[in-house]
Amino acid sequence: MSTLPVYGLDKELLAKQNAKYDPEREREARSWIEEVIGEKFPKDNFIESLKDGVILCKLLNKAANSNVKINNSTMPFKQMENINNFLQGLDKLGVPKSDQFQTIDLYENKNPVQVIDSIFAFSRHAAKHGYNGPTLGPKLADKHEVEFTAEQLAKGKNIIGLQMGSNAGASQAGMTYGGRRQIFDPNTGPGATDVVSQQTQGSFGGATASGVVYGVKRDIGGHDVRKEKKTD
Repeated sequence: MSTLPVYGLDKELLAKQNAKYDPEREREARSWIEEVIGEKFPKDNFIESLKDGVILCKLLNKAANSNVKINNSTMPFKQMENINNFLQGLDKLGVPKSDQFQTIDLYENKNPVQVIDSIFAFSRHAAKHGYNGPTLGPKLADKHEVEFTAEQLAKGKNIIGLQMGSNAGASQAGMTYGGRRQIFDPNTGPGATDVVSQQTQGSFGGATASGVVYGVKRDIGGHDVRKEKKTD
């Protein structure tokens, strides 16, 4: 069967999927399936061998102790029915939807990476539900629940986590917001226009904006260095 050409966005998506495709994971999935069902793939192409759903149904019956009907028809809707039966088996095992492929991913070869990922997920969940045969990839971790007594829960209410921060006794007494603060040279005195700078981001300690002149440069140091150079 010839492969239809792909254009536009579909072509870009297919290129990204092909870049993620791992031949080693495909080889592992193929070997595991063949070992479980006790027969070889009918074709060299991995996706083409699974496309009619027959092998997937055999895998489901073997590893999940299921008894789904297998359609050997070459009619497309019968083949897709096989695939759908396998996906329903994944649901019964508790395989998350995010780990499952869609029928079109396999039947039209839209997402072969997801197909392989789903087979790995199926193996993990089948082992969790009692399948004692060979497994594919790491097993699922067992759920670990921790129970606390009423006394422990009550003590936990009095603990402040460090991630919540601490003010170490600081307060906001005497602070005002939205005002302006005057900065001046103590040798010159407040209100001098040659030493005042603009401060627009609030105030502290009750300072006022009395005598503030905007747009004037601030002199730092109390003397004019340029005049000294001219004198020299």
